[in-house]
Amino acid sequence: MSSLVRVYSFSRCATCRKAIKWLDEHQIKYEVLDIVESPPPVEMLSEAIDQFGEIKFLFNTSGVSYRNLGPSIAKSMTKEEALIAFSSDGKLVKRPFLVTPKGTYLIGFKPDLWESEFCL
Repeated sequence: MSSLVRVYSFSRCATCRKAIKWLDEHQIKYEVLDIVESPPPVEMLSEAIDQFGEIKFLFNTSGVSYRNLGPSIAKSMTKEEALIAFSSDGKLVKRPFLVTPKGTYLIGFKPDLWESEFCL
């Protein structure tokens, strides 16, 4: 397990930029991975789904990829189908998608939740 936080991000995503700024302000070491060029691996996505309990929490419902896929199709996907979709199109994944050194997943940017996770 890496000692750095891994942040799957999209450079044009304002929420991702806010999250990275927050990490900088709190002096949390991280590495940024482009979620489009290098989507999170299937194993990681599977663990995140298990952590959150439902597939729907990982979908970037405000993105073009999600709209193109169609909400009804997304809602009817099995875990395996969703994993294939997420790993083939990183823009389907809610971002930022963050992995802590403990192996906990954070999706989206919720400062109070992040403060709690990092014990700030």
